[in-house]
Amino acid sequence: MTLFIPSPSISSFQIGPLTIHIYALCLITGIIAAWIIGLRRWRARGGTTETFETVLVWTIPLGIVGARIYHVLTHLGDYFAPGINPWSVLFIWEGGIAIYGAVGFGALACWWACRRQRISFTALADSLAPGIAVGQAIGRFGNWFNQELYGQPTDLPWGLEIDPAHRAPGFEQYATFHPTFLYESLWNLLVAGVLLWADRRFRLGRGKVFALYIALYGFGRIFTEHIRLDYSYDTFGPIRFNEAVAILICATGVLLFVVLARLRPGREDVVEFGRPAPAATDQPGDPATGDEAGEPGNPVAEATVDGGADDPGPDKVDSP
Repeated sequence: MTLFIPSPSISSFQIGPLTIHIYALCLITGIIAAWIIGLRRWRARGGTTETFETVLVWTIPLGIVGARIYHVLTHLGDYFAPGINPWSVLFIWEGGIAIYGAVGFGALACWWACRRQRISFTALADSLAPGIAVGQAIGRFGNWFNQELYGQPTDLPWGLEIDPAHRAPGFEQYATFHPTFLYESLWNLLVAGVLLWADRRFRLGRGKVFALYIALYGFGRIFTEHIRLDYSYDTFGPIRFNEAVAILICATGVLLFVVLARLRPGREDVVEFGRPAPAATDQPGDPATGDEAGEPGNPVAEATVDGGADDPGPDKVDSP
């Protein structure tokens, strides 16, 4: 008897007159996980809860808007074809957001908010990177409940069963497909672990953790995009549009990491303008965050690898 991964029989449930979409619950859970991990790492870098929350209040909504915009622009036929309600572009609870748009718009919103709060954008981006990967791993399960974004047909033991109503045109005769949601979730968890390990082992900072996240996430996405069956514009022969974007993102992350490693060694030792950093401690690190531990309730600032806390690097503070 061959065992396959079953698809959930429901994608939503009712509480009185309210319809709760499980896709949305997965996204919210992922955001909460990213928030908690990012906040712990931000405080370990010397930041405060208040500034972190202020920045993310802007970053998260604009990131969701960007994710929806990117998806709609790359799936125009799903929203503006004859017989389709054009207002469905607003029905985000039915699925259809793209992490490319979320990271792009979210990063711009985060940079703008950091400038207004007079805090280091690169320190915050490095703090958030592992949590973003974990949040993506959780959020991908929303695709499982919606029976969407699966891969090509397969008879492997871990093949995903898709109901006939949700099978891609031309593949109605197949019953099991590659569970790309699971592939990407597992890859994102691995990425988060690598980021935490590399940050602690090599004391990365000044944008290098986030650059490494971009490179690793893009690398994994190349393979899941290559086998997915959902619509995507073609570019160069068999290469899908989103696959080409993943290649570009991976290459950008690698290049950015190399440049930052050469030009911006060490970590920020001040992350909030006007808040001088105390001396770094020799206490054991926190394995959950990959950062140095400090006295509870008292943020620990970080000395740079090259030059120490007095290194007059240009990126100690991103101020207006």
